Amino acid sequence: MIFLSVVLTLLGLSTLLWRDDELIGLPPVVAGSGLVVLGVAAGVLWVVRRRRRWERNGEPRPVGTVLDRAKALPRLLRERKAYGLPTSTMATWAFAVVYLVSPIDLLPELLPLIGVTDDAGVAVWLLTSVSTVTGQYLRWERERSGQAKKARKTR
Repeated sequence: MIFLSVVLTLLGLSTLLWRDDELIGLPPVVAGSGLVVLGVAAGVLWVVRRRRRWERNGEPRPVGTVLDRAKALPRLLRERKAYGLPTSTMATWAFAVVYLVSPIDLLPELLPLIGVTDDAGVAVWLLTSVSTVTGQYLRWERERSGQAKKARKTR
């Protein structure tokens, strides 16, 4: 869903910036604005659905700011076994980074704007995935330190 949101928003922005003639009988301003609105709406819908899923499944919500999560990433990577971070998640992240820096693409950059959308989608997915996992790691870290404090008090 987030990939669709990014693609629609980028297509809408490119239509607004570079399109001069009509698109399916609509002026470029109307078509571009409509695509941007649809893209933003898809992103908002994704966020709302994600939060409801967290509440329904009882999943812990991520905590911390973006800076807190960025600072926690090295600790997460060091303590990945204690935290229980699956190797498959790490491999998927590594594959995404390799895909982003490699010159080989599913959609080549020669295609105007469309060639960049696959890279943008992978980048957005990678950032949201890493941010979510590090936020959950921060929650785990806080709960673990709270349990350690309680254990010290009972001694």
